[in-house]
Amino acid sequence: MKKTLCKLINAGVIFAFIGVTSVVHASDTIKVGILHSLSGTMAISETTLKDTVEMLVDQQNAKGGLLGKKLEAIVVDPASDWPLFAEKARELLTVQKVDIIFGSWTSVSRKSALPVLEELNGLMFYPVQYEGEESSKNVFYTGAAPNQQAIPAVDYYLEELGVKKFALLGTDYVYPRTTNKILEQYLKDKGIAAGDIFVNYTPFGHSDWSKIVADVVALGADGKKVGVVSTINGDANIGFYKELAAAGVAADAIPVVAFSVGEEELSGLDTSNLVGHLAAWNYFQSADSDINAAFIKEWKARMGAKRVTNDPMEAHYIGFNMWVNAVTQAKTTEVDSVRTAMYGQKFPNLTGGMAEMLPNHHLTKPVLIGEIQADGQFDIISQTKPVPGDAWTDFLPDSAVLMSDWKNLKCGMYNTKTKTCVQLKSNY
Repeated sequence: MKKTLCKLINAGVIFAFIGVTSVVHASDTIKVGILHSLSGTMAISETTLKDTVEMLVDQQNAKGGLLGKKLEAIVVDPASDWPLFAEKARELLTVQKVDIIFGSWTSVSRKSALPVLEELNGLMFYPVQYEGEESSKNVFYTGAAPNQQAIPAVDYYLEELGVKKFALLGTDYVYPRTTNKILEQYLKDKGIAAGDIFVNYTPFGHSDWSKIVADVVALGADGKKVGVVSTINGDANIGFYKELAAAGVAADAIPVVAFSVGEEELSGLDTSNLVGHLAAWNYFQSADSDINAAFIKEWKARMGAKRVTNDPMEAHYIGFNMWVNAVTQAKTTEVDSVRTAMYGQKFPNLTGGMAEMLPNHHLTKPVLIGEIQADGQFDIISQTKPVPGDAWTDFLPDSAVLMSDWKNLKCGMYNTKTKTCVQLKSNY
């Protein structure tokens, strides 16, 4: 009886071992998850990012792959449906068993996926400018924080254009609301009266802009120069810019600086009436560098001569290549090991400088102001040296005392006054 039992146990152990071995060898590719909307209101912006990651995967495979394996792109479509980002993130991690995720555009979609990433210890690279006020060990934020886009844009208005009144127009979700909260306080600190700051939010896909544009025009009735700061997202931008043109709002009278409009969004518009309006990003296709010229050439060869490049594409380009280098350094795609290897990673950006990944999961990035041209490209009229991304703004009292350091402090919300790590899940 005992001998029979021992044989059964040994057979079970052997079977289990064979089963584990077969699972290990069955994973003969490194799976790269792509979590970007290919339908719905955000498809105008996110489809290009899916195409970008697929190109980067193919480029890496042409170099021989990674750790002796080919990369495989696994694409899902969360369809601009914010709760679906959580469901699709879970699918990527548990069903598809991806090693890494590149995805999201809006902050509400990122925050939807975040609890799943943290629960399952997945890792996502998020490529779009955002409001800050967040730091998760499961996300690398390769887009701009407010100090790398919003604050420099307002400084340009104040210092270069002499803007005295501000219209803060945004889509009604967390990124515009939080960014504008920061900007309102920053403007008040700079001496702008509360009555000279007009704030308005509209839903995704909003189309009737006549009253809002009229309100912006009326803001300057006293002769003070008005500037629009736009955190409008997605296809709502089409109606907004069309209404500006219909109302005869020229850039020299009331300039607009956009944080979510780049070359891709402009490619579907008649830009003849938008010449002179602005955008603040960390990259423009018009950047003059050899590395950018090579990137554009390969992109157009793959996607067609009419396809343009833009800022979030560069963020994915930097993040993807840093991830490849971190995996190579760690000799594994295991999340905790890759995360540790990411700190201090450097990789050339497309503007001719060098990006570095900081312990707070943000990059160093130059800030560029671009002026819209008739061909839908941007003339770069201002560029800073690389600015370190700040997860927690200095312009809100509750955030000013916080810092993020996942390398040394192992904390995304470290209170520098109390010397304690704050765990605030509700922030996500």
